[in-house]
Amino acid sequence: MTQSTETNQAESYTSSSDHPRTITVAFQGERGAFGDEAVQMHFGQDPEVKPEPRPYRNFADVFRAVAAGEVDYGLVPIENSQAGSINDTYDLLRQHDLYVIGEIGHPVNHCLLCLPGQQLSDIKRVISHPQALAQSDNYLRELGVEIVATYDTAGSAKMIREEHLEGVAAVAAAGAAELYELDILARGIQTIKDNYTRFIALGREPAQRRAGAAKTMLVIATGHQPGSLYRCLGALAANNINMLKLESRPSRQRAWEYVFYLDIEGHREDAHVRMALADLASHAVFCKVLGSFIRSI
Repeated sequence: MTQSTETNQAESYTSSSDHPRTITVAFQGERGAFGDEAVQMHFGQDPEVKPEPRPYRNFADVFRAVAAGEVDYGLVPIENSQAGSINDTYDLLRQHDLYVIGEIGHPVNHCLLCLPGQQLSDIKRVISHPQALAQSDNYLRELGVEIVATYDTAGSAKMIREEHLEGVAAVAAAGAAELYELDILARGIQTIKDNYTRFIALGREPAQRRAGAAKTMLVIATGHQPGSLYRCLGALAANNINMLKLESRPSRQRAWEYVFYLDIEGHREDAHVRMALADLASHAVFCKVLGSFIRSI
């Protein structure tokens, strides 16, 4: 992937046809998951586009599907306002030559779902993805039920329906209740009500430049000398660029070595951003721009 390629993929995913163009978008989980909702919200903003969500078992499968051309785009969570960064996504960004072409902050409203006719007093076990369980820990603790982690929120709802699990409830989105014909025992059970997950959109080509505030994501590795990271970050400060986020992850090449993921304001085509990136790269062992796109968070 090079930093100069920037012309092929439109961030608006538009079509010149009189009819909406169908695009396929991979997400992790089952239909009815928050990722499914986020696909509809992000890619469905354009009336000329009809997104077709494609569920995949895990994040690695989403990246692989986009890279292999099985789908047009992908959408994966990268951080939650309560639980923090999603490390698997960061690691996969470095492993694949894909571009980050957009982002969306999706509200997370957890519900408690069960088979029709069940009452709250009937529930003895609650199943869901570990993050959903953690985000609803206060409510679930008061229920005094058995907590069992599964691979997905909507997948848990699907399991209750397909296996007709009485006395079992799932923590999932309200859309999963409608999709799998379940009752909603409680809504908004997350501990922190103002709960959002940030999703990033993935493509095989970079997004086209559009008007408006932009964000750039990049990953760097620094040398093991005093002040290496300081000099890299100083390149941003010297060019008056605001850093929005800094995340470190193990390099997976040598023990106790790390790479750093940065979110910065501005587009990599902006003159001051270009200068900063060139200066930063001169101090880094490795520097890769993951994408520039319209900032929505």
